[in-house]
Amino acid sequence: MALIVIAEDEFLIADVLAMMLEDAGYEVASAPHGLGALQLAKEKRPSLVITDFMMPLMTGLELAQAMRADMSLKDIPIILMSGAQGDIGRANPGMFDAVLDKPYQEERLIKAIAALLPQ
Repeated sequence: MALIVIAEDEFLIADVLAMMLEDAGYEVASAPHGLGALQLAKEKRPSLVITDFMMPLMTGLELAQAMRADMSLKDIPIILMSGAQGDIGRANPGMFDAVLDKPYQEERLIKAIAALLPQ
């Protein structure tokens, strides 16, 4: 079962996203900010990371930059899900493998994840 790390500072969004991914057959670990997600990624080596942009301690862009600079994490796919900063994500194509705008459609997210994970 593929492990997905979620970086999301809004508890309700993180909880709904985690339940949706678990229902789709994924294992999920969540962090309330990018720094926590980076620590989880180092500890658990997830198959994929989903991150919000605006978060305390470390933004989604800073998380992606840290992961891409770490040889052991650089190949993990990262999906940015943002309400207002999607354009920043799209302007940094080397950082994110997919950018989805909030509110996102569940089907679109599941398809994006499936496209990024090996079958």
